[in-house]
Amino acid sequence: MKVYDTPIAGLKVIEPQVFADARGYFIETYNEQRYREAGIDAQFVQDNQSCSCYGVVRGLHFQRPPFTQAKLVCCTLGRVLDIAVDLRKDSPTYGQWYGVELSAENHKQFFIPKGFAHGFSVLSQEAVFSYKCDELYHPEADGGILLSDPALAIDWQIPQDQRILSDKDKRHPLLSELDNPF
Repeated sequence: MKVYDTPIAGLKVIEPQVFADARGYFIETYNEQRYREAGIDAQFVQDNQSCSCYGVVRGLHFQRPPFTQAKLVCCTLGRVLDIAVDLRKDSPTYGQWYGVELSAENHKQFFIPKGFAHGFSVLSQEAVFSYKCDELYHPEADGGILLSDPALAIDWQIPQDQRILSDKDKRHPLLSELDNPF
């Protein structure tokens, strides 16, 4: 596998080795020892999967301490634009975001450490998105930032009038209004 650091410390893009032939392909999607050697030292305790149609934008989500989560994410069907926003107050990249296209074709993974908000937009007709999390989901610790925050200026690659959002995601505060726990 190849692991790439991003301009934001801690965020990593992973390209697993793909063994392909006439039958299809095989990928080792996670190996604790190899990921630790690559600087991803998370003990994953919960796996999640979502299925969404074109135009769905989910995020920007995080869990508040003491239930913060690191995530290893990938797209196993279709294509998504995956985004992480640095919420670590003492970080030189606080408030900056990084995005990567994840797809069933490119097999890339994105590692998002604790202290980030996370979201994605569905670019294909349908997408299946998988998450490994190092902390269980705790609804009482839910937090988020408005995904259309003009200060972030994220291009979700979905026209505004075609975005499908949950009611919860429409109500998140702007980053400047966030009672930031990080």
